[in-house]
Amino acid sequence: MNVVAERFIELSILKKHRRLTLSETREFNESLKHLEKLEWQKAKLKNLSLAASMIDDVDWQHEICEKLEKLH
Repeated sequence: MNVVAERFIELSILKKHRRLTLSETREFNESLKHLEKLEWQKAKLKNLSLAASMIDDVDWQHEICEKLEKLH
């Protein structure tokens, strides 16, 4: 798990128990945007990997998997 995800979880837990400060709210929103973008990129690459496997393009699939690994 990356530091952004860890901080997002921490802020989510805090949010259940008290109102977040303005700074924490900004950090929460920025973290959420970052995580949404990251998940969107992962989903896109997974779909491309599926397409590569369907057309038996092993080189392309390996290239996509390398990009996926970098995101994790």
